[in-house]
Amino acid sequence: MLSLSDLKLGKVISVNNDPYQIVFTQHIKVARGGAVVKTKLKNLAGGSTLEKTFNGSDSIEDADIDHRKANFLYTTDDDYFFMDNEDFEQFQFASDVLGDMTKYLVEGQEVDVLIFNDKPVSVALPTKITLNVKSAPEGVKGNSAGAVTKVIVLETDVEIRTPLFIKAGDKVVVNTETGEYVERTQ
Repeated sequence: MLSLSDLKLGKVISVNNDPYQIVFTQHIKVARGGAVVKTKLKNLAGGSTLEKTFNGSDSIEDADIDHRKANFLYTTDDDYFFMDNEDFEQFQFASDVLGDMTKYLVEGQEVDVLIFNDKPVSVALPTKITLNVKSAPEGVKGNSAGAVTKVIVLETDVEIRTPLFIKAGDKVVVNTETGEYVERTQ
């Protein structure tokens, strides 16, 4: 059983014997009452969303999810294809199941696959991913009194804000949870 403090973003819990991933949490403490946690849950098996409020007395079950490594192979229209690293079985997810994760997928990328009842239900990306800079405008000198940034385009056609010294061809580390620039790498 889980407590209210265990309800964090990305945690997978069981609701009515279905796996739900927490996509939003808000901890609320009322003056004389007990604490409650408002959550927004995404059904990993069906894709539907559910808003649920948990009290301190509620029993919250951890979902029985297995994790396996897989590689992203390719995409066609709205389907994304992966291959399990252990048994080389291929499977696919629709883009609406993956959501914003599709912005950071490149061929050969290793991901963590969530398996429920021997069936792949979702993918978890690493928190930080290294991507190539496809295009970046030139930085303007002299305009650097504060934290000056510019918008660049990554190899996956995602636009992010970076410092002025980033140029096309560089490799940058991006936080996949926030979509923000972390650092430049070699």
